[in-house]
Parts: sequence; structure tokens; C-alpha cells
Amino acid sequence: MTFDDGLPGYRGTLSKNAVTIAEVMKDAGYRTGMVGKWHVAETPLREDQREWLAHHVYYEEFADKSNYPTRRGFDDFYGTIYGVVDYFDPFSLVNGEEPVVSVPDDYYITRALSDSAVAYVDRYCRSEDPFFLYLSYTAPHWPLHALPEDIAKYEDTYTAGWEAIRNSRYRRIEELGIFAGQEDFLSPRQFDDRWEDNPHTEWDARAMAVPAAMVDRKDRGIGELIAALERNGQLENTLILFLSDNGCSNEECQLYSPGENDRPDMTRDGEGIIYPVNKEVLPGPQNTYASIGARWANVANTPFRFWKAKSFDGGICTPMIAHWPAGIPAGERGGVTDGMGHVMDIMATCIDLAGARYPSRFDGNQIIPLEGKSLVPLLKTGRREGHDYLGFEHFNERAFISREGWKIVRQGIDSPWELYNLDEDRTELRDVAAEYPQVLEEMVARYGEWARRCMVEPYPGQH
Repeated sequence: MTFDDGLPGYRGTLSKNAVTIAEVMKDAGYRTGMVGKWHVAETPLREDQREWLAHHVYYEEFADKSNYPTRRGFDDFYGTIYGVVDYFDPFSLVNGEEPVVSVPDDYYITRALSDSAVAYVDRYCRSEDPFFLYLSYTAPHWPLHALPEDIAKYEDTYTAGWEAIRNSRYRRIEELGIFAGQEDFLSPRQFDDRWEDNPHTEWDARAMAVPAAMVDRKDRGIGELIAALERNGQLENTLILFLSDNGCSNEECQLYSPGENDRPDMTRDGEGIIYPVNKEVLPGPQNTYASIGARWANVANTPFRFWKAKSFDGGICTPMIAHWPAGIPAGERGGVTDGMGHVMDIMATCIDLAGARYPSRFDGNQIIPLEGKSLVPLLKTGRREGHDYLGFEHFNERAFISREGWKIVRQGIDSPWELYNLDEDRTELRDVAAEYPQVLEEMVARYGEWARRCMVEPYPGQH
């Protein structure tokens, strides 16, 4: 993550042997801007961390500034260097490279990020130069913070409970034909308890109403950004790619220790922040830190199993929406493709469209070769020659997917490899490792080759 573990692939920050999209696009003549969450720089822990988190002490740097966005190709940046922040008074907020010392009383970060993105677009459109904008909202990551008027819109939406909402979402997925050709692909619910027996239904319904409100506010901000592109005459010729985080989080953040890492224990004015272990206060206000937990994560990841930080598709598969009227043929618009891609393909796509060059050396450093493949054929035809394989490792959770639709998963270092056929079993319900031992052996060997080449190691402290 963002701590240096002393291993080549785990240094806690962006490598000098890699280039960002912004660095490549800037060299191709693009204006480059970023708004939102950075969270790819090694972030220090200080002795006065709790005071620092509460804005009671100040330091010039939230990380080494050589790793700030403005030092990695972005002309402009407004956002946070750390990952998890208070939505009403965010820690590590910077404008360019300068810390934002205070914010207005009515501040809400989603609104501020949207406003900044619109301002960047308005400014960039006054130039003849093309532009690249990376907008990385913090919403709906915990803590569950939303404006009261937004929460009110969803206060009754989730009172039906876990099972009913999950089944409703599954039926909608079936209607849309998202997993065409597969039947009965809803994974079993991962919990035995029933909503009717839940003593905290009010809290749990509110826990989903708040992220819905957070997404609502984000949606409106995206609408404002699209409106800015349209009034500047750039909507038709701008490729917009929207994708969500890597699976909903099952974390119970109210069980964490406040005052540590990026988790404050008090607000700027000294008010204590409640981590509602016993669900004693409703989520939403600034003085609470809460998350939706595993049961709602299982709902949010319908129809998959598991969640963020796992290597099942519930933790690594995200949908992506592409909008580009001038580039996507009319016959391909509004369609759903099951073409598999990876976030590294976004770099290759930008290079393809911009006529840019991926460097072998940059700023005096040898650069790791590009592994992404352009998504442009997929956008234009709904098909492309995809990756032969994709590998994954995160906190010792591992996966490997082949072009043929085979996928292996390993849950921790002491667990056996599992094997799934995604073409027939999209939600990984039937482990067929015992039926296809040769396939499993080949996939594990190829994972090992990938891991060595990509500097993937067991998580430090494990074997």
C-alpha cells in the first residue's frame, strides 16, 4: 500500500521506473489535471499523528513532494494525498503543492472536487491544446459522510433489508443481460442471519442510505462536468471513462483504533469522533466514522462473492462505462460487452488516441515496458484481441486469469489454489481444480512466471 516494505514491488509509492499517464500525455502536448484522491505516495506516521489528523498541528508535506501529482506530470492538482478523509474537513488537502489550511463551514469534498473539475475544464477549453483530466472522487469510500438533504432522499430505500435488495439487484442484472448465456449465477448469500431478526435495522438501513446519498452527490457533480464539456463544445470529441473501485469494501471501520494512521479521533474544534462499535449513533454526520460492513458489501457486489481486497471477482472486477460520441459508432453505443480489460489498458488507450509515445527512458530512468493494450478496438467494434492473461496480488490474495476463461484463486499463503471456468461459471461457484489438474498446474506455473517478472512477492512477514 503506501508504506515501504523494502521489496522491489512494494515500496509504497510510484516507482521512478514507471511513467504516469499524465507524464506521457504532457509530452504529447496535452494539458493535464487531476482532482481528488491520490493515495499512491508513501505517507509518514508522526508522533503527533492524532493532532495532525485533527488539523491542530501543521506540516508542509503530507508525503515527499517528489511523489505529489504535480511532480508526476500533472499541471494542476486539487485533492488529498492520503486515502481516507473526513468529507467535511479533509486531512491532507492540497491545492497544487500547498496545504489547504482551512475550508469553509459548508464544505463538502465531493462538491469541491466537482467544482474544481469544472473549473479546470473551463480553463483548459480556452486553449487550443488538448487536455487530459483524472477525476478521482473519494465517495463512497468510508467514512459514511453525507449531506442531510441527500440522505433524506434514501432514508426508506434500504429498509427492505439485505436479502430483498440483493435479490432485486440480481433480477435487474438478469433483465439487462449483463451475463448473457449464464443461468442461476447469483452466488449464495455469505451470511445466515435474517434481516427480520436484526436488532439494528434502523442503523443498517441508514448505513446504505448514506453511501447512496454520497453517490447521488457525485452523480450530480459528474453531470456538471458533462455540462461544462458541452457548453465548451468538447463533449462530442471527449472520451469519458468511468469506473468504480475494486469491489465494495467489507471493512467494519468503526472497529479500528481512532487517532491512528488516517483515522482521526476528533474534529478541528476538538469534538470527539464516534466510532459506533455498538451502532449507538446513526452514520452520516462529521462526528461519526462508520462503514457499511460485510453484509451490505455482499449486496453491493451482487452477483459475486466476497469484496474488496479479495481476488475473487467480487474484489477485482469492476464495470466501466465509456462515452465518446465522435469515436464510438452509433451501433455500439448503449451496448454491454463482456470484453475483459484492466486498468493498465487506460494508459495504452490514451497513448493510442493521443498519438503519444511510451518512453523507454524518462527523466533519466529506465522505464518498465508498457503492459496495457488499447481499448479503442473494443470501443469501436465491441471486440478486441485481449490479454493472454492477467495476474493479481494484494495482501497475499492472488489470482490469475487466462484468455481461455480459466481463473485460479488463492486465499492466503496457506490455502490451496482453486480453479474456475469463468465462461461457464461467471461468479466462481464451482471449484474444478480436482477435475482439471493439468489446467491448474499450468495456470499456477504461469502465475509464478508473471509474479517473478512483475516483482510480486508474498506479503512481508508471510512465507
